[in-house]
Amino acid sequence: MLPLCSIAQQTIINTASGKVEGLVHEGINVFKGIPFAEPPVGPLRWKAPVPIAAWSGTKKCIAYGASPVQNDPVPFMCWSKEFLIPKEPISEDCLYLNVWTKSTSTNSKKPVLVYIYGGGFRSGGSACPIYDGEAIAKKDLVFVSFNYRVGVFGFLSHPELSKETPYNTSGNYALLDMIAALKWVQQNIASFGGDPTKVTIAGQSAGAFAVNFLCASPLAKGLFTRAIAQSGGSVLPSAIRPSIKLQEAEAIGVDFAKKFNCNSIAELRAKSAKEIQAMNGGLSAPFEDGYVLPTSIYTIYKNGNQNDVDLMLGWNEDDKIMGKPLSAVEYKAQINKRFGEKSNRVLTHYPADNDEQASKSQGDMSRDESFGVQGFAWANMQHTSGKHPVYVYNFNRKLPYYSPETNFGAFHSGEIVYAFNNLHTLDRPWEKIDHQLAETMSDYWVNFVKTGNPNGASLVNWPTYDTNKRDVMILDKKTESTSLPTRDQLKFLEEHSLLNMKK
Repeated sequence: MLPLCSIAQQTIINTASGKVEGLVHEGINVFKGIPFAEPPVGPLRWKAPVPIAAWSGTKKCIAYGASPVQNDPVPFMCWSKEFLIPKEPISEDCLYLNVWTKSTSTNSKKPVLVYIYGGGFRSGGSACPIYDGEAIAKKDLVFVSFNYRVGVFGFLSHPELSKETPYNTSGNYALLDMIAALKWVQQNIASFGGDPTKVTIAGQSAGAFAVNFLCASPLAKGLFTRAIAQSGGSVLPSAIRPSIKLQEAEAIGVDFAKKFNCNSIAELRAKSAKEIQAMNGGLSAPFEDGYVLPTSIYTIYKNGNQNDVDLMLGWNEDDKIMGKPLSAVEYKAQINKRFGEKSNRVLTHYPADNDEQASKSQGDMSRDESFGVQGFAWANMQHTSGKHPVYVYNFNRKLPYYSPETNFGAFHSGEIVYAFNNLHTLDRPWEKIDHQLAETMSDYWVNFVKTGNPNGASLVNWPTYDTNKRDVMILDKKTESTSLPTRDQLKFLEEHSLLNMKK
């Protein structure tokens, strides 16, 4: 006979669509693989998500749903298996969400954190080990994660698809999946002990870009009250996230269909998911479709038309996207070609007196152009045109490593396990300071979700951001508030980007 402690406890909840059964683990009710929309397959491929039909009986929700269609997960660079989806299942039938909660009483009314994964909008899923919600639920939040379509399945636009919709646009299905998940939260989270009036959306990398789009989209109005963006934003057009409008997106879709010799969307829908994925083309990022995003995020914020919510955002010291660094001579030549008469200013901020210095400058510039300036511009615009506060951080803790080959510093996505107090999900030689930082960061995150202010007892005071002081919280071996260390560099990049927008 099994000992009592090894027998899994079941927990059953009534949702608007039917009963779901989860498990209880260490006092936390865990539900995995709850469907929030009909499977986007067959005629529903490249359509807005359709609300899930009601079911009879009780649906077992004790395992993650399938991850969205993408290339097979293979560790690379700093991203070990813990950052990747399971090898299976992977399917178009992927619109499922997960809930971790202490209490299932409707009287609990706990604040809710809804997490959006990263992956460049081409990969990712909620089943990655580092996204486990148990530790955050133990700090009295309801934690929700969900899947959304990625790659061409999440963004294909085409004139024929636009004609199918009542709003005459197509694409951005991934964002519509996110909005559908948030609507599910509004309708059902009270049954899981959550408060639908206290919902925070959070995301990292592509998830942070998504948070920015949701903060700008009129379709998401009223679905959340706070937002957290970790290393991402889309306020300014950039090389990695260029500004695309509907006509351009549709043209990309037409070219994609031609690759298959398809003359209609029906023919394209008849192709298997494996064939579509193997073609490795089509649009794979959000764009200005005139519906989910009526105009540019910059314009929406400039006019004060954003969903004005409490905002926390930041980026990491080693957030960078670059290949092999150029020599000092090559780097200077590249800067001269790109910036012309502004080259001297650039080299003042990102110097290249020797190859070693040039290598560091290239990494710093990659970080600042990819993530820093977006967060900087977003914080500035929210402070200027919004009424709700902004809190900005820099995560600078260089993660412990086993060998020089695994030393990636404070790398892109390295902060996630600290913010969720999930060090146990990532295989690293953690030190005492890491556990302390994880407690501190997760307390900041939890306090922000609960009150809109990250501060709390025994925590270093985190001041609100304003465009004059530009104070940020440095999260490292020492947690301290200081003026943004890269403010001059980011101010230059912001001005340069805005000047290019006006040309």
